[in-house]
Amino acid sequence: MTEADGQGRPTSDGDPDGRDPDGRDHVRRIPDIISLVKDSYGELRPAERRVADVVLDDVRFAVDASNAVLAQRAQVSEPTVTRFCRAIGCEGVRDFKLKLAQSLVVGALYLSKPPPTSSDNGMPFWNAVFGEARRALQEAERQLDPAQLVKAAEFIAKARQVTVFGLGGSSSALAQETQYRLFRYGITVSAQCDPYLMRMTASTLKPSDLVIAISATGRTREVIEAVELAKHYRANAIGVTAPDTDLARACDVRLTVAVPEYPDTLKPTASRFAFLAAIDLMAVAAAYKLDGSARETVRRIKYNAQIHRTGKEMEPLGD
Repeated sequence: MTEADGQGRPTSDGDPDGRDPDGRDHVRRIPDIISLVKDSYGELRPAERRVADVVLDDVRFAVDASNAVLAQRAQVSEPTVTRFCRAIGCEGVRDFKLKLAQSLVVGALYLSKPPPTSSDNGMPFWNAVFGEARRALQEAERQLDPAQLVKAAEFIAKARQVTVFGLGGSSSALAQETQYRLFRYGITVSAQCDPYLMRMTASTLKPSDLVIAISATGRTREVIEAVELAKHYRANAIGVTAPDTDLARACDVRLTVAVPEYPDTLKPTASRFAFLAAIDLMAVAAAYKLDGSARETVRRIKYNAQIHRTGKEMEPLGD
């Protein structure tokens, strides 16, 4: 297996093109330089800490600034900037700047605070959470195609078994939720949230089976490949995802919604409300297609759940 040295470079047993000696692709590891600065802070000399303060206060400035300008803002000498870079494991200023620039590819949004918003209760995130949830539901209502929902319901109702794929973050939770929504209608359904189990499960499917694939981005390679494998064995596929994505194109039915995210990294993603609405619509549409058998299954579940509990209050009908 190819390993990386302290600077994130492949060692001699791997080539520079990102392949192991046996030809297998591998991921080139890039060190999280911002975390290295923060974790090393207590071990730095006082002058080096001033450089660290300047870097952490404005990462983009630190990337663009020359060695002399960076030293001037930190009120240290240029050799001190070089010593700081080496103290956190870099070869020098140039190596440090390269790694710092790489951190901005995914980290810029997470390194700055969102603009403050007003709220009557003193919670600046209150309106963002509720407002974004409402907007996500509105976008789902506006963008979801009723014809695609009808087709999804038909696939579910006639499927011998349904398997749901969702990997990471909210997609795994939504895959489990889809399982909970569908089994109560008497549908044979399971959720897989492990990439290897997805591939293994897809390998067992037959033409009478169905995959429901969930991905907020539509770019999760493991999910797309599992769907393509299921399609190879002639199973049908429903995608709950973003429009115009590889996953959407791989599926027979596309329940797609695009929800721009509010730029607050501490707020949960709002798109999951849109996808949850799509899942609820899909499940209910399938239940209406099954009609009598679905109602009888729900009645059995409700009966046996209710007599197991004490008290006379009924649980929510849908749960």
